[in-house]
Amino acid sequence: MNLSIVDLAPVPDGGTATEAYENTVELARTAEKLGYSRFWVAEHHGMADSIASTTPETLIAYLASAIDEIRIGSGTVLLNHYQPFKVAETFATLDALAPGRVDLGLGRATGIPAVDRALGTRRQKRNPDEDHAEKIDATVSHLYDGFPDDHPYAELQLPRSADDVPEVWVLGSSPSSAEIAGSLGLRYCFAGFIRPNLAERAFETYRGSFEPSSVGAGPDEPDGMLAMNVACAETDGEAARLRATAEATYERMRRGDVGRTPTVEDAINEFGGVPEPTPNPLPDGDWPRSISGSPATTTDLLEQLTDRVGVDDVIVQNIIADHDDVLRSHELIANGFDR
Repeated sequence: MNLSIVDLAPVPDGGTATEAYENTVELARTAEKLGYSRFWVAEHHGMADSIASTTPETLIAYLASAIDEIRIGSGTVLLNHYQPFKVAETFATLDALAPGRVDLGLGRATGIPAVDRALGTRRQKRNPDEDHAEKIDATVSHLYDGFPDDHPYAELQLPRSADDVPEVWVLGSSPSSAEIAGSLGLRYCFAGFIRPNLAERAFETYRGSFEPSSVGAGPDEPDGMLAMNVACAETDGEAARLRATAEATYERMRRGDVGRTPTVEDAINEFGGVPEPTPNPLPDGDWPRSISGSPATTTDLLEQLTDRVGVDDVIVQNIIADHDDVLRSHELIANGFDR
């Protein structure tokens, strides 16, 4: 199994974005040493006092100078906020800075009204799925010179590295995003920490709709990755204690309360106790938003979930307040797979 990481650059309690970015760089360097395949950074807006990853393209450029081998990318660029040509220019530039190492993860999200207004994003569209598909297709056409010769954009040029083009992924949490990825022949990553119960249907839709990209922008066969929230510690009980931060955060989000990640102690108080360890094996049909366990348990759980959807790649997110616990969790996850 190939392991990757997606990071939100959480701001430490009482800290600043500068400290958050320093932690992100340290985590990326750790991921590279541990043999992780990819390191992605997220895009979130309007909550920079708790999540500093607002502009993945800026962080990717900085990471490219700080680490040498691991693939770096966006998880995700929220394409509904931008024009395809600008996104293509940005990521072609990043690829020229770090040839053969850049992933362009494309997704969408509706932010709070003030954020959408500030970014000039229309909240109501005639057909959101069609609009999203068209924008992804246009981004790919810019990157891969896919416009026909008589198209108005055919002569637009992008900065290029010698041989490479950013690897494009569609990120989503529903069968509709899966269908877009499949119909365009692109790689697909499903966000299991958002709507886990739709994972199997999404990957079935992806494979059923897959047709290779007409411009060579994707694989010849469906290629998917599962994103999961994971907390790992030396024992199942210790890992469940760490998972309390994720469970409490999900409860806050249901109430519309988005802020800094609570400490383990605060999370346990909010959640009403330490969560039960994630059962191993998982009951049939059970798709938790967050899993936890020792390295051996975590390995078992991830293998069960990837077997259900038929993929060999997992990208790990976690919601853990203490940076040292984050580093240790990722180290133990990698150890579980003998990396």
